[in-house]
Amino acid sequence: MTIQHSDIVISGGGIAGLIAAAAFGAEGYTVTLVDPAPAFDPAKAARDLRSTAFLQPARRVLETAGLWPLLAPHAMPLQVMRIVDAGGNIGSPEAAPCVTSDFDAAEISDQPFGWNVPNAQILSATIQHLEKLENVDLKPGLATRDVLTREREVRVTLSDGTRLTAALLIAADGRASPVREALGIGTSTHRFGQKALAFSVSHPVAHNNVSTEVHMTGGPFTLVPLPDRDGKPASAVVWMERGAQALRLSKLEKAAFEAEMTARSAHVLGPLTLISERSIWPIISQIADRFSAERTALIAEAAHVVPPIGAQGLNMSLADIECLTRVSQQGGLGTRASLDAYGRERHADARLRVAGVSALNRASMTPGAATRDLRAEALKVLTKVTPLRHRLMRKGLGV
Repeated sequence: MTIQHSDIVISGGGIAGLIAAAAFGAEGYTVTLVDPAPAFDPAKAARDLRSTAFLQPARRVLETAGLWPLLAPHAMPLQVMRIVDAGGNIGSPEAAPCVTSDFDAAEISDQPFGWNVPNAQILSATIQHLEKLENVDLKPGLATRDVLTREREVRVTLSDGTRLTAALLIAADGRASPVREALGIGTSTHRFGQKALAFSVSHPVAHNNVSTEVHMTGGPFTLVPLPDRDGKPASAVVWMERGAQALRLSKLEKAAFEAEMTARSAHVLGPLTLISERSIWPIISQIADRFSAERTALIAEAAHVVPPIGAQGLNMSLADIECLTRVSQQGGLGTRASLDAYGRERHADARLRVAGVSALNRASMTPGAATRDLRAEALKVLTKVTPLRHRLMRKGLGV
């Protein structure tokens, strides 16, 4: 069988893998991207109302990759991050009073914290862009089956028997990464006993470009602004709860679910109306023992997984892509020097962010009045101590 060669093979065609293909394609490299999922279906994607928040540094990556002009018309600015500590469980004495703190991007920047973009628009625009690039080859419906690395190249065998060679293999194939497994790279994983529900809602109160995290025992309930839906303000929601409770919620009839999610939101946007399907997945934190191997780099969830707090997940992935393109230009594509530099820089940053987000999640989950009061007092300190607030805002953005 003929062996196909390109500069880069990307295993994994999710959002991170597609953006990586665009970023390296913009630099003139030949790129082959493979993914076991079937070809993109616009009609199916249109039914998915989930969204992704891109923080400020991510915009630079998207601009360099040629994607930002395609996404900007669909991007909802996130000007204010609001944190509400609502205490304990719904209906319990721990659930009041609420303590609220606003973090306005205008305090540290002339730009919003970031922009929320529907996933359907991200996928559609990025795939259409890649299909126009002669140096990028998309291979949907094909999985990575075997990986063999050598000093000068990496050899990849696909599920249909196709053999690929490249100077660099990028693993963007998820938290159970087949490439990472094939290379024998271990992970450190923590399971929180939580699951996340993701869905979209409309509401009578305008969100005014404010992203709101409502913290209560079980985990945060996050509302992220979306464009209006059928003339009504809309938001994307990620609701984290202990596993059994999340499963119960996922099976509720629509009216009962709307009543519970409105109560859980502390009524910050009024009564919430469900306008999408509900998806559910387990919450873990995970970090690979190393982010690089011979001729191979791990990015996105193949490298690190964090609970969905503070929009860190995909933005860490875009930081991976920015770093990998930079060190490849400086030290050579897939060389030991460039991959070692990538591994050192990204593993150190990811380790800190995984630990920090995990600690925030544990603090949010912990029951009891004493823990509630401690969270509330910490939030008050952040509100009053301006230098500390600004430092944390910049750190959260990754700047």
